Amino acid sequence: MTNKPDPTKSEETTHANALDFVRDRLERANPRMRVLILQHPQEQDALLGTAPLVEAALERSVLRVGLSWASLAHALGEEEAEPSRWAVLYRGSLGRQLTEREEAMPFLLLDRKSQRKEPDELHLDGIVILDGTWSQAKALWWRNPWMLKMNRILLHPKEPSAYGRLRKQPSNQHVSTLEAVALSLDGLGEDEAVGANLRRLFRTLCQRARDAGVSNKTERDAPAAIAAVKASTDPNAPKRPPAKKKKGPRRDDVAF
Repeated sequence: MTNKPDPTKSEETTHANALDFVRDRLERANPRMRVLILQHPQEQDALLGTAPLVEAALERSVLRVGLSWASLAHALGEEEAEPSRWAVLYRGSLGRQLTEREEAMPFLLLDRKSQRKEPDELHLDGIVILDGTWSQAKALWWRNPWMLKMNRILLHPKEPSAYGRLRKQPSNQHVSTLEAVALSLDGLGEDEAVGANLRRLFRTLCQRARDAGVSNKTERDAPAAIAAVKASTDPNAPKRPPAKKKKGPRRDDVAF
C-alpha cells in the first residue's frame, strides 16, 4: 500500500527541527540538479536531522515523508518523470564487487548495469536521497522497486561527518543527509558554491547545537535552546544589560 503525499508541498512537522537553529543563516541556492529526499517516517523525530535544511536551502528540492510511492513521478508529485535520468544514493544491491580503485573514489557514479560512468555521459536531471538510518534507508529501497531503474551514486567520504558526537554515526563512511547531498552535487559538477553554502549551514547548526548542549538525546530541551538561539541572532530582540562585574579583592587582601 502506498501513501499519497500532497503533490503541491512537502509534509510539515510540528516539532522543532534543525532548521530552527539556523534560519538567520539560510541562503537559498538554485542548482541545476534537482534533489528529491525520501524520508523514513521515524526520521522526522530526529532533532538534528538535516533534510529540512536541504529543502530550505535549495530551489527545486523536494522532501517527502513516507515508506513507498508508486513511481518516481508520484514521489515528485508530477505527472511524468524518467528514472533513467536520475541517480539514487544507495550502496546495497549492486550485483558486483567494487574494485579497489572504485572503493577509493570519493564519488562514484554507476549506470543501471553497475558500470562506472562520468556525469556528462548520463545527463542526469536529479538525485534521490534516502533519509534515515541504514536500516530505514534499506526499508525505503525495498519498498520502492522503481529505484532499480535509476542510476546509482556511491560515496566514500574522505572526512568524517561534522556531526562529531552530536549524532552517533556507524562509521566514518556515514555522513548526514546534507553532507551527502553536497558531496553528490560536487561530484556531478554542480557549482562549488552550492555545496560550500550547504556545509557552512551545517557547521553553524553543529556549533550552535553544541553551544546549547543539545543533541538528539536531549530533544526535550530543544525549545528552550532554540529560543535562546533566536534571541541571540534577532537584531530586534531587546538587549540584555551587561552583567555587573564583581569587584575582586585588593591585592593586599589576597592570601598566598
